[in-house]
Amino acid sequence: MAYLITDECLACGTCMETCPSLAIQEGNLFRINPQVCDNCGTCINSCPVGAIIEE
Repeated sequence: MAYLITDECLACGTCMETCPSLAIQEGNLFRINPQVCDNCGTCINSCPVGAIIEE
């Protein structure tokens, strides 16, 4: 399963702070590195605006 950060992202950093595998990288839009992500789903549950979805 892969996760995707959508355009609804506010770049608040909550997902990055809670990711145990450090798979989320910041930039103009945050993104999840699928090669590092362990598919735990912590990011989906931590996003305050629901900007992370299963792909």
